[in-house]
Amino acid sequence: MSIEATLLERCESKCELCSSTSSLAPLAIAPQTQITVDYAAMLCDTCRAQIESPEDMDVNHWRCLNDSMWSQVPQVQVLAWRQLTHLSRKGETWANELLDMMYLEDETKKWAETGMDEDEDKPRDVNGVELKKGDDVTIIKDLPIKGSSQVIKQGTVVRGISLSDDPKLVSGKANGQSMYIIAEYCRKK
Repeated sequence: MSIEATLLERCESKCELCSSTSSLAPLAIAPQTQITVDYAAMLCDTCRAQIESPEDMDVNHWRCLNDSMWSQVPQVQVLAWRQLTHLSRKGETWANELLDMMYLEDETKKWAETGMDEDEDKPRDVNGVELKKGDDVTIIKDLPIKGSSQVIKQGTVVRGISLSDDPKLVSGKANGQSMYIIAEYCRKK
């Protein structure tokens, strides 16, 4: 029996998170990249798209986790825990309440927490120090400015940086111009 057939049998041809029966496909659960019976879940297009692009998350769709979080399948428990954690961090109190009720075996919880470190989504300077809005930074190497022949010289101070949606970038004014700067090329003052 193929992996997909085994997964379809396990989930009774329903999305393992929301129970939809349309457009099912397996999703490998991080940190795994290979689709195997032990490290994949069968999901509909809606669930898969929102897991892969959390910025497009429809909060109300995830109310289905109220049921799926009780699944006995560890892969489903991991996905439910991760989604509830994301929603809880966005201020959804109902998700936080479900997380408080949810029980995971130690091994399953460790798997669920893998890759959920809050700090990985924060901009860090060359020394790994977290950068925050309003910080002053020093450029650590000459940086060419895209679209021009100008260069931001090493040692240039950028005052009062702002954070962007991309945790690798900060924005600020250097030499009188507003621009985005890669955080790892800065040192916090």
